[in-house]
Amino acid sequence: MLEPRDYLGLTVDPVRLAVLGHAAAQPVDSKQLANDLGIAPRKLQVVIGKLQAVGLLRPDLTLDRDVLRAIAQTLPQDAPVDPQFLAKGWTDEEAQTLSKFFTGTRLKQIPTQRTKRLVVLERLAQKFDPGRRYQEKEVNFTLQLFHSDYAALRRYLVDEELMSRADGVYWRTGGRFPER
Repeated sequence: MLEPRDYLGLTVDPVRLAVLGHAAAQPVDSKQLANDLGIAPRKLQVVIGKLQAVGLLRPDLTLDRDVLRAIAQTLPQDAPVDPQFLAKGWTDEEAQTLSKFFTGTRLKQIPTQRTKRLVVLERLAQKFDPGRRYQEKEVNFTLQLFHSDYAALRRYLVDEELMSRADGVYWRTGGRFPER
């Protein structure tokens, strides 16, 4: 069985990726694909041979999805959202949204759908104490604990009126306040 590290090492080559992409849709026509990629047919045959040898391509030159599924099952899974992150005050739907976008306490990605992004932002806003003033670098530091794009999070918090800003100072102005 192909190990995930070997798979990654094998597929970082653009020609191999092109062959696998083509093989996912239909059997590889090596002459046509070599022409499309602008490489020598012999070079493409070597690439195809290597992909067949590791089991990613079947004899009919189609992608073996079962091998990909087996590799995917061996990859590390995301940690579940930290249970304290879901403590009190979240509906089942909101908790499901938080579980989808957080691993542990880390935000995997900023939701593009506004309703889901609002749930995530409300949870992040709870990290700021009501009534306290924060310098921008304090806000940045806190937000980068959750996601590398802290500037976007900071902007969203202000745009959605969960925080306010004036003269480089921020304070919490909206969202839910957790029970203490």
